[in-house]
Amino acid sequence: MREDAQYRKNITPGIEVGIILKKDQRSGRVTYGIVQDLLTTAAYHSRGIKVRLEDGQVGRVVEIL
Repeated sequence: MREDAQYRKNITPGIEVGIILKKDQRSGRVTYGIVQDLLTTAAYHSRGIKVRLEDGQVGRVVEIL
């Protein structure tokens, strides 16, 4: 995971990110999409900021593209 994906200030609606969905946590499979909403309210989260993509999928950001 890239360190910048752990800080809320680096993620805004409309940017493209890679997330790990809850069901893919064991495999580490990354899903890509555009951020619709930020779901984590804290400024920092050690496992990544939780977001909702435009297609409705929810997961934690592991990379910002």
